[in-house]
Amino acid sequence: MHVDYTVDAATVAAARSGDQQALEQLIKDSLPLVYNIAGRALDGHLDVDDVVQETMLQVVDSLKQLRDPESFRSWMVAITIQKVRERWRHQQKPAAVGPLDEAYGTADPGADFVDLTILRLGLSGQRREVAEATRWLEPEERELLSLWWLEAAGELTRQELATALDLSLPHAAVRVQRMKARLDTARAVVRALRASPPCADLVMLTVAWDGTPTALWRKRLGRHARECPICSQRVRDLMPAEGLLAGLALLPLPAGLAMGSLLHGTATHAAAAHAGAIAGRSARLGHFLAAKPAATLTAAALVLGGAATTGYVLNQRTAPPATPAAPANRPPSPETASTSPSQAPTIPPSTTASSDSRAPRYGENVDQADSPPPATARPATLPTRPESSPVTISGKYAKQISASAYFLAHRGEYLTISGRGYLVLTWQIDYFTRGPGQIRMPTWTGLSGRIFHVASGGGHRMDDPVPGATPGQTWMGSPEKGFSTVPAGTRQMWQNEYYYLDGTVTLHLNEHGTDYNLLVGPTSRSGIVDDIAQPPSSDPAKGRVRYGEVRDTGADDAPVPQYLTRSSPTDPASVPERSRVET
Repeated sequence: MHVDYTVDAATVAAARSGDQQALEQLIKDSLPLVYNIAGRALDGHLDVDDVVQETMLQVVDSLKQLRDPESFRSWMVAITIQKVRERWRHQQKPAAVGPLDEAYGTADPGADFVDLTILRLGLSGQRREVAEATRWLEPEERELLSLWWLEAAGELTRQELATALDLSLPHAAVRVQRMKARLDTARAVVRALRASPPCADLVMLTVAWDGTPTALWRKRLGRHARECPICSQRVRDLMPAEGLLAGLALLPLPAGLAMGSLLHGTATHAAAAHAGAIAGRSARLGHFLAAKPAATLTAAALVLGGAATTGYVLNQRTAPPATPAAPANRPPSPETASTSPSQAPTIPPSTTASSDSRAPRYGENVDQADSPPPATARPATLPTRPESSPVTISGKYAKQISASAYFLAHRGEYLTISGRGYLVLTWQIDYFTRGPGQIRMPTWTGLSGRIFHVASGGGHRMDDPVPGATPGQTWMGSPEKGFSTVPAGTRQMWQNEYYYLDGTVTLHLNEHGTDYNLLVGPTSRSGIVDDIAQPPSSDPAKGRVRYGEVRDTGADDAPVPQYLTRSSPTDPASVPERSRVET
């Protein structure tokens, strides 16, 4: 139910004349509005409560100076904005005490205003997307957003908004329109990132993104959302934000924002409030420092074909988190014990007998080196396999891109993957850092159950020419630098390789010499189809030079990954290309 937080002019006049009961009522009616303005403008900063208290202290102290009781709300909102700006200026001062000052200017992970808004107001659908989109606005834009949100919700008038910012009505209208345009771009970004199935081009665009909303990434991802034929379709039904916010309640006050101390004298209680704020800040600061994560990889370290890219959640923001589990150290299987990896024969893939008298046997069809299909050849229909839930992933990795997507960048890193569903492995060949060479292929060990190589996509094989680049440059190298290669008999990888798993397997990065990285995460059959069914593009920025390719037959004779074993050898890099992995 919507609550009326308007302030009666008679109550203001009585409070100004010293009526204690009127003053209490005035503060009670004013606090929610001040808290919502400061909270949204500071985006859940550690000092939101302090700013609210300082605002109300000044309101109480200066109330007798207010000439017109009718203008109380505009006056109070202007004081709130003044206190917000003072806090911003304080945060921008150079650090003087090292780590404590670093933490002081950091948002409180437990007080995210967007999350509080979604949780306490029960937002869903497009209203939730609007709240999440506010994270993508710059600090100076959040000040205006905090007031406009309340105007759209019916808690402020446009005149009060303009007065608080010391703007004329026409100038305020221009500022609001500009902010709304950026908010709409951010809403498109939120929708595109949350889409199911994910856009393959968007996944590649965000490989090096650290997950923190910034103005730069809003512009990059917003441009993609406008120009991409898939993402642009997904944002066509966005409703005007003001219609979604109309009549929305204010976020309730937190339990700690009691202002009774302000009603018993300004000077003494202002000092007490300041001391309490310092104590509260210290407690929150200690919690922050205890939970502060390690530094993440720099974007410069993640390079794809010479262009900086960023990581993405692969549309699994709502998926249950993977249960941490280390890969089991299984004893060598009889297959490994009887034949050492270096002596293991490479058996050609078997074919079905001419009489077709036996059922396909799992693990006999191992990928072999192949030639690319014609660029304009549409892929076959991808068979349907059961998906009970997104696969879960844990292990040792360079970076966790999201709750379910992981980045492997160094030799010895691995991911143990379990479940019944699809996963994507995205390749990055970084031949600029250590020069080209032969790639030490990733290996799959400890297989329990079955895994199939079902499709290849991403718009190109890694040995395809890069559109718009220097003649001869591919995603494997360039004439100037040289080209990375794969071992003899190994199938040339595509940008995105798709697999279906029914069981558990561990994927190892065996990098040695030339540099490569792997982005791994769950996906879905529909996500795969969306990728491989996209035609070649005339836009070099999209990097799509061919359709994808389906490898799955729908039966047990579908190909399995090369370098796959049910055993868990001490050196994962020793796994040979095998043709039979069945028990």
